[in-house]
Amino acid sequence: MSKLIINADDFGLTTGVNRAIGELHTAGALTCATLMACAAATEEAVRMALATPMLGVGCHVVLVDGEPLLPRDRMQTLVGTDGRFHPKLGRFLLHLRNMRAAEIEAETAAQIESLASKGVRLTHIDTHKHVHMFPAVLRPVLRAARRSGISVVRNPFEPAWSVRATPGAPWLRRFEVTVLRQLEKTFQKIVAEEEFATTDGAVGVLATGTLDAATVRCLLRALPKEGTFELVSHPGYNDADLQKAHTRLLASRETERVALLEVCKASGIELVSYAALHTH
Repeated sequence: MSKLIINADDFGLTTGVNRAIGELHTAGALTCATLMACAAATEEAVRMALATPMLGVGCHVVLVDGEPLLPRDRMQTLVGTDGRFHPKLGRFLLHLRNMRAAEIEAETAAQIESLASKGVRLTHIDTHKHVHMFPAVLRPVLRAARRSGISVVRNPFEPAWSVRATPGAPWLRRFEVTVLRQLEKTFQKIVAEEEFATTDGAVGVLATGTLDAATVRCLLRALPKEGTFELVSHPGYNDADLQKAHTRLLASRETERVALLEVCKASGIELVSYAALHTH
């Protein structure tokens, strides 16, 4: 029987995102969420995490499209002239070769420690916009996580069977997901060297922004009979707070919130959290 982790990203982004995560977990349609250490509704999300021990909570490390926790003078290669991280992934990649690994590691450690100091027991780690798929980011992120006792990381690469089972995704995003999979072998090598556990792949990455009920049903039907996979999601309420947030995902969060309830109807799948991957 295949095992499926259902993870919501951006926990703490807004109160509406937090509300959706809480409702879906109560409904049995969400097993994990990754929490942003420095977002508008982080404190509320922390309170929810502490009150909901069965919800696996990871750290959603932000290195793009956000603000650092550390002072600007310690983040010289990671931020722009406004003191914020680069707003778009493309801009981030243009500057990646000049980013200092020590700064990535330090900022990652600061975000993890910020959540841990509030009492949140972190089960895993991932990154905003999946930037840890790039080797220059992955290794310092893993080293920071390891020092904090975390040994599980998201595998951000979508298997070919999942790509085929995703209808309606824009052709450009389909091309990007397919091309970026060339980095997976290096990712697996670094993960093994750093003694981390991970899944057999991420489902729903291609469908980000188009993940509706029909797509969820297609993905669930296509799941292999063996293996552990993560369904990556971004549920929420498209309210006034979300309109102010730095996110391209607005109306689609409402669609995803409803779509994830399809998981409750599935059979032959074991729903687990990232805690199931702990090996140490």
